Amino acid sequence: MDAPIQLLIHGATGRMGQALLRLAAEDPARFALAGAVSRKPEQRVVDGVPQFAAAELNGVPPFDVAVDFSQPEAFDAVLALCVARKAGFVSGTTGLSDTQRAALAEAAAAIPVLWAPNFSLGVAVLADAVARAAHALQGWDCDVVEAHHAGKRDAPSGTALALGEAAAGGGATPRYASLRAGDIVGEHTVQFAGAGERVEFIHRAASRDVFARGALHAARWLAGRPPGQYRMADLL
Repeated sequence: MDAPIQLLIHGATGRMGQALLRLAAEDPARFALAGAVSRKPEQRVVDGVPQFAAAELNGVPPFDVAVDFSQPEAFDAVLALCVARKAGFVSGTTGLSDTQRAALAEAAAAIPVLWAPNFSLGVAVLADAVARAAHALQGWDCDVVEAHHAGKRDAPSGTALALGEAAAGGGATPRYASLRAGDIVGEHTVQFAGAGERVEFIHRAASRDVFARGALHAARWLAGRPPGQYRMADLL
């Protein structure tokens, strides 16, 4: 799309929501902010962007794509809104239930959706490398170790589980370890250990802007595409 796409930011007061709002505002040629949704906004307009409470979701103005970084309990409503509005849906909300994952797949029959536990292009490349390594290193021990800030709820992280799935697809049996400390943005290590040698794949994010830029890139890429369930790998 050549014109700016209209974005709805869902989970606007979170760390990712704030990064998305800031970076989208810095690129008006590609993004316009239709609105921001949070649990209880303190103001009706912030920097020219209309603010909506979660309970007012149905009243948001038209938008092309919703970008959702919220909590599982808020996920269902914004997905349903996108289906009703025939808008694209980009989500990085983790900790989803099997029922919510099924709803995401069902929505993909009507709208374009892209859910990912991590919007870093580097992690997308890492997952591919892990799958190939697992296939080549049959019988080796496989461990996925992740570290995040002390406030992160789910453990293992969604990214760790996705890397584990990539390893399992190559024939490995992954084990997981999680660390919650300080303000760590995100670190993931996938280790393959054999007799007398180890192979390690490591990704470190120094800033949440990495994930926010990836999510905005995904939103612009998704806008106007036919219904379907897309992956970050499709952007590469």
